[in-house]
Amino acid sequence: MIVLIIVASILLATISIFQFKNEAKQYHQERLDRKEDAIKENINYVLSNTTYPLTPNNLSLIFKDKIHELSDIHNLEINIYSLDGKLLKSSKSNFSIDPVAPPIPKYIIKLVQSSIEKRYVDIKNIDGQKKRSSYSLIKDDKFKPLGILNLPYVEDDSYYQTELQNFLIRLAQVYSFMLLVAFAVAYFLSSYITKSLKTISDKLSETSLNQKNEKIVLEASSKEINLLINAYNAMVDELEKSALKLAQSEREEAWQEMAKQVAHEIKNPLTPMRLTVQSFQRKFEPNDPNLKQKINDYSETLIQQIDTMSSVASAFSNFASMPAQQNETLNVVDVVELTMDIFNEEYIVFKAEEEEIISKIDRTQLIRIITNLVKNAIQSIPENQENKSILVTIKKENDNVLITVADNGIGIAAEDFHRIFEPKFTTKSSGMGLGLGIIKNIIENYKGTITFESQKGKGTTFIVSLPIINT
Repeated sequence: MIVLIIVASILLATISIFQFKNEAKQYHQERLDRKEDAIKENINYVLSNTTYPLTPNNLSLIFKDKIHELSDIHNLEINIYSLDGKLLKSSKSNFSIDPVAPPIPKYIIKLVQSSIEKRYVDIKNIDGQKKRSSYSLIKDDKFKPLGILNLPYVEDDSYYQTELQNFLIRLAQVYSFMLLVAFAVAYFLSSYITKSLKTISDKLSETSLNQKNEKIVLEASSKEINLLINAYNAMVDELEKSALKLAQSEREEAWQEMAKQVAHEIKNPLTPMRLTVQSFQRKFEPNDPNLKQKINDYSETLIQQIDTMSSVASAFSNFASMPAQQNETLNVVDVVELTMDIFNEEYIVFKAEEEEIISKIDRTQLIRIITNLVKNAIQSIPENQENKSILVTIKKENDNVLITVADNGIGIAAEDFHRIFEPKFTTKSSGMGLGLGIIKNIIENYKGTITFESQKGKGTTFIVSLPIINT
C-alpha cells in the first residue's frame, strides 16, 4: 500500500510537469496566433483606408505612424520587411548609433513563400529563453504580396512555473499525509488481526507433556481461530485424562514411549502454524486485490493443522491406531501445494507434472507426511550454506502417486541407511527421531512405500509412493 502511494505520487508529479509544459507551449502558440490575426486585421484596415498607392515601396510611408499605434494596442513588437527581407519599418525605437537591422534570412523567406498559409514560425532558444518569431505575407486587396510581417514573441513561463511549483508543494503535502495515514492504518490493522493468533501460537509453543498445560481462554471474532482454540483445549483435556490413567498404570516403559510419540505429533503442527501467522503478518496488504483469496488460503491452512491436532487428541487414548484414517476423496496435488504454502524459505520449490490427481486418502495424514519430510530437509541444510535448495515434486505413475522431496543438505552416511526409519534414531542435533518412523507407518497402512537416496555432503531425496484409491 505504502509503495503504491509513493509510486502514484511520483507518477502524478511527472504527469503534472509534462502537462504544465504542454499547456504553456500551447498557450504561447495560441497567444501568438491570436495576436497575429488581430494585427493582420488592423493592417488590412489601414491598407484599405490609406491614400497612398498600395505598392511595396509605400509600406514604410503607410505605416510610418500607425505601426507604433498598433504596437501599443497589442503590446507586441511589429516589424515590416520588404519581399526581399530588408527592414522597412519597426515599432522598436531606433537611434542613430544603432546598427542596421539584419535582413530576414533567405531560407525563412523561401519557407514563407512556399508554405500553403504563406506563414512560418521560427523558434529559437537564446540565453535560456524560448523566442518565437512569426513571418507572414502582407497582401493588398487583390492578394498581391506587398511585404513581410514579422512579430517577435518571447515566451514568459514565470506564471506557469510558479503554479507548477505551488502544485508540487501541495501534492507533496497531501501524499505525505496519506503516507502517515497508511502507516498508522497498516500498523493498527496488522496488530488487530494478528494479536489473537500470536497469543495462541505462543501458548501452543509452550505446550508440553512434562507440565500442566493451561487452557486458552479467548473469544475470537474468527470462526477458524475459535476452532483452533477448541481443538487445543480438547487436546489439553485428553492429555490430562490420559496422564492420570497412565500414571496409575504399571507400564512405565510403554507410557514413556507413548508420551514421546504424542508430544512429537502435538508439536509437529506448531511450526507450520507459527510460519503461517508470521507470513500473514509480514505480507499483509489491505489493498491487495487478492486479499480475500489469500485470507481463505490462510484460514484453510490453519484448519488443516487444527484437524491434525484434533485427530491426535481424539486418538490419544489408543496409541496403536493413532491417528485413525479418515479417508476422503481429494485432489492430492492441491493438498500438497497448500501444505507447501506454510514454508517461507525462498529456496523451496514445488513442481507438479499433473494439475489433478484424485484419490481417497486422509487429508491430515497426507499433510503430516509432507510437513515432516520438508521440515527434515530444511533442518538437514546447514545455516551457513550459501546455495540452499529443496525441490518437492508430485506426479502420477501408473496407478500410484509419487511425491519426492530432494535437498542439497549434509546427506546421510552409508552406515546409517538401515537405521533411518528406526524410532529414536536421528542424524540431527535436535529432535527425538520419531518423525520418519511415524510417517513410514502411515504410508505402509496405505500399502505404499517410502525410500530414499543420499550421498554424504551432497543431499538426500525421499520418494513416497502411494496407491491411487478411487473405490
